[in-house]
Amino acid sequence: MRPDPQEDGSLHEALGSALTGVVRRTGASIGGLFLTEEPRGVLRMVAVCGVPQEFTAPWRRLPLTAPAPLTEAIRERRMVWVAGHDEMARRYPRTAAVLPYRFALAAVPVTGARRCWGGLVLLWPDERARAASARERGHITASAHQLARLLDDSPAPPDLPELPRVFRVDTVRHPLLTGTAAADYLERVPEGAVSLDLEGRVTFASTTAARLLGRSVQELLGTRPWQSLPWLDDPVYEDQYRTVVVSRAPASFDALRPPDRWLTFRLYPDGSGISVRVVPGREQAADPAAPVARRTAAPAPTGRLYQLVHLAAALTEIVTVRDLVTLVTDQILPAFGAQGMVLPAVDAGRLSIVGHYGYPGEALERLDALPLDTELTPAGDVLAAGVPAFISSPAELARSHPQAARLSGKQAWAFLPLVVSGRPVGCCILTYDRPHDFSADERAVLTSLAGLVAQALDRAGLYDSQHRLVHELQQALLPRTLPQVPGLEVAARYLPAGHGLDVGGDFYDLLRLDDGTAAAVIGDVEGHSVAAAALMGQVRTAIHAHATAGAAPDQVLARTNQLLADLDSELLVACLYVQLDPARHRLCLASAGHLPPLIRPAPRHATTLDVEPGPLLGIGTRVRYPVTAAALPEGAILALHTDGLVEHPGTDVAQTTMELAAHLAGADGGDLADLADGLVRHAWPGGRRTDDVTVLLLRALAGPER
Repeated sequence: MRPDPQEDGSLHEALGSALTGVVRRTGASIGGLFLTEEPRGVLRMVAVCGVPQEFTAPWRRLPLTAPAPLTEAIRERRMVWVAGHDEMARRYPRTAAVLPYRFALAAVPVTGARRCWGGLVLLWPDERARAASARERGHITASAHQLARLLDDSPAPPDLPELPRVFRVDTVRHPLLTGTAAADYLERVPEGAVSLDLEGRVTFASTTAARLLGRSVQELLGTRPWQSLPWLDDPVYEDQYRTVVVSRAPASFDALRPPDRWLTFRLYPDGSGISVRVVPGREQAADPAAPVARRTAAPAPTGRLYQLVHLAAALTEIVTVRDLVTLVTDQILPAFGAQGMVLPAVDAGRLSIVGHYGYPGEALERLDALPLDTELTPAGDVLAAGVPAFISSPAELARSHPQAARLSGKQAWAFLPLVVSGRPVGCCILTYDRPHDFSADERAVLTSLAGLVAQALDRAGLYDSQHRLVHELQQALLPRTLPQVPGLEVAARYLPAGHGLDVGGDFYDLLRLDDGTAAAVIGDVEGHSVAAAALMGQVRTAIHAHATAGAAPDQVLARTNQLLADLDSELLVACLYVQLDPARHRLCLASAGHLPPLIRPAPRHATTLDVEPGPLLGIGTRVRYPVTAAALPEGAILALHTDGLVEHPGTDVAQTTMELAAHLAGADGGDLADLADGLVRHAWPGGRRTDDVTVLLLRALAGPER
């Protein structure tokens, strides 16, 4: 159900009013409200105050997986405080690169009764750069709860606007400082006076300021200085304005008005705008690196440059092709106002589509697997020439590629060749639903961005290929199926670490020894490498051979340990061997330094089995492995697992194991496969595992089911 437009507008007004109230009460200079865009896992900025809308370009969409203060606050359900730019650079270098200003920041999740709606970000001037007090944290958290209640009480989730709405924090003014009295005062002082709003537009200019700047007052009003004064058209000067808006700290710089007149500009910001004093002469020390004349080519606006820095930083963190497609869809398309994307990669002399957005299936079928020299679309031409093509309308495209214009149904296109060291790796095609004239700075930024996307695609394609090979090797070393054992129900899960190309060393197995007994094995080879995987295969084979030959549990481990000694392996192996007799409800366990299993003898009760451990396999020769006997009642569940399930960075293994046992006790044990999945989700709710995870569950069936 979509919200009623009138109700949705009222909700956005209420959210904006609440946001400005938060900013006013906390003394913040800037505030932003983000809501989660479901189901894509992206944060969308819906309201902002204290900065112009154009400042928000790099942050309008933020993936929840991005390394940023707000995403960390939402993932960990806590407030994140950053006391200054130095701390920001240490903890969040990507954010610091795009916001190189002096400020303190707080990010807090907006969590309601039903869900986490998104997050709130507040910024303070640099003098606030210190730890927040408990009282301040309480105010900020209470404000987030107020925003959450507004969303909870809404009959339906609000529509998310394409661009954030800008709300103004009203500033109380002294009545004697307004009107003609103030203007008369400024006309009498010997220096120029200019007032800018937060958008950078001139709202007032004294006659003296107009004379010093070389323009009439009428020519200045409503313009931005770096647009109406060519000699200020330089990112260095625009960045001074951005700095004072974000940091709320005064700034000063010198600029040369051609041919030879220096002026000093002093900027004083607050929540409503910037007061600028224009003083004749050069008051600062000369800076040989400062620009002294207008550049021959107009540079890209500072906002575009920061946008490029932000996207470049994000592209350096790309791991897989899927990550790249998500970044292009969620961040690059909105940044340039595009509505569609096709990303074909070079594969065996053809352009195979590896990602797309906003295209119908039938169009993709025609575009997939085109030859590199295709004439159906401009993709072949741009790859051959290595030069992007910017096409503003279907008529323009039809003149050179008539079929392409009819095929996609789009109205404008940017074809960006993706080339690495002279080698084409693909083509990124951004498309528009309406005709679009590409400005000079858009062309320049997209051309620069194409090189970064090319490197990311090349790197991600290599990673995906290697990861696929690694995964296939891993699966070949693990059992494809587990045997049916009378009296036992079995479920197993193996999940590799979240990232990385190294092969894991976890292994498991279930062996049918005879008609009445079976053996369960779980282990972990030290390290993550092809060598570890190869040793894992040898250990699993040795255990299988000794167990099926009738060896007792301690002898199975002892003989496997001797094999490792004969192989002279430098890697150690943890292993747990369990011999099961379902008919007699008995277990015999032998451990080579492995974590003990969990047992749930009955619903609502689970504990860790007390197993006497022996040394790791490969640690020496002539070692003994104690055998522990235990009961396995009817209906009991035995949970064997590797350390990846309980060892988390910064946590205590004993505490984590206790929490896992509590989860096992309270979980619905009806389906073992669901229970195994539930244990993994409990251990790693975010899904980003730092180690391999292996779980082997066994349930003793009741008599009639055996």
